Amino acid sequence: MKHRLLIIEDDRIMRVTIEDALKLQGYETRAFDKAGEAVNAFDEGKFSLVITDVRLPDMTGLDVLKRVKEKAEHVPVIIMTGFGTIKDAVETIKLGAFDYITKPFSLEEFILIVNRALEIKDLKEENVRLKRDLSDFYSYPNIIGESEKITAVFALIEKVSQTDSTVLITGESGTGKELIATTIHHQGKRRNGPLIKVNCAAFPENLVESELFGYERGAFTGAAKTKPGRFERADKGTIFLDEIGDLPPSVQVKILRVLQDGTFERLGGTETLKVDVRVITATNRDLDKDVKSGRFREDLYYRLNVIPVRLPALRERKEDIPLLMDHFLDIYNCRFGKRLRFQPDVITTLIDYEFPGNVRELENIVERCVALSTGDIIEVADLPPHTVKLEEKTSAGIRLDEVSAQAEKEHIRKILVTTKGNKTRAAEILGISRKSLWEKMKGLNLE
Repeated sequence: MKHRLLIIEDDRIMRVTIEDALKLQGYETRAFDKAGEAVNAFDEGKFSLVITDVRLPDMTGLDVLKRVKEKAEHVPVIIMTGFGTIKDAVETIKLGAFDYITKPFSLEEFILIVNRALEIKDLKEENVRLKRDLSDFYSYPNIIGESEKITAVFALIEKVSQTDSTVLITGESGTGKELIATTIHHQGKRRNGPLIKVNCAAFPENLVESELFGYERGAFTGAAKTKPGRFERADKGTIFLDEIGDLPPSVQVKILRVLQDGTFERLGGTETLKVDVRVITATNRDLDKDVKSGRFREDLYYRLNVIPVRLPALRERKEDIPLLMDHFLDIYNCRFGKRLRFQPDVITTLIDYEFPGNVRELENIVERCVALSTGDIIEVADLPPHTVKLEEKTSAGIRLDEVSAQAEKEHIRKILVTTKGNKTRAAEILGISRKSLWEKMKGLNLE
């Protein structure tokens, strides 16, 4: 989009010179010799930048600056004057001007200032847009699922996001614990602050403390300079501690202290630092069992488990599998430039699979199928062998009308259970019309 610039200059020659120079740069301009008319035009139209002289017939450039900032704080204002002093320059910058330029000036210098002001404005607006898009992406509808168990998680996220309470997310590996933590942050009051993620199991025991709390210069061999830790970087935001159950006891004590009063010392330091951080943790371990065995501190467990969020395994919400498959298929069709679809038997086969790797495993399976497929349809034969039951391996690809009546009845019943009785969705999965499904159900005495 072309930038529109507003120029206010009562000297005709200067006004025309500036306007012509800006037009040559590809900018759209509107120029005025009086501030009142220009301010009215600013109120009525959208301008990317305002350039104004200080001395004008009806008001000062500083008055224009104040009016612009009241209406649109994000619009940069450049002040021009023939009687500039350092004091005046400081004053205009304090009031919110982007820059202050003294006449006479070279047009090259002037154009550079204008270009820089617009580049910075565009970057700020892009940053705001990206944050908004990120927040939209991490809203609850983007976590795929309609099952009773996952919708209960959505409802809990909505409540917990608006608090600063500590959250403990539990669930098997691959259930989406990091996605839930990220969603809670981006839907909460700290969304504009940092989100720092730490996998506690990824660091050797002797490095975890320095990563979390930082260290002072000379704290150990190789510590050539002071380094802030992850908690300092998360100040005014959120820290997500994944695999919290793998923390060594010595670090558990320091985490407990941060949760109690927000204070800690860097490794090798004596100064007590204070941070304002929301703590979200996750684990696939049974922390209750670890507490009883003495492996995990009981007092820390209760501090972390203020609001527990348990993520169901994929096998506990099988009705979400077709939705997730479609979601991942859209992603990888786009990525690989394909237009594949699933053979109905693929969906029923994966519904029967137990998914020890949960949603992450399902995504990997869909990616593999899309990447390796050479046809237009993903068939059972394209699935990893371990996902297909023995009896299905021998009958893969058999159409619904080719199996025995009893097998057909069981096949339809299984799909109806998955779709919670939704016949339209069941017909789509089976690859037949809703009318055909109704007729088959009637003929097979299926309620």
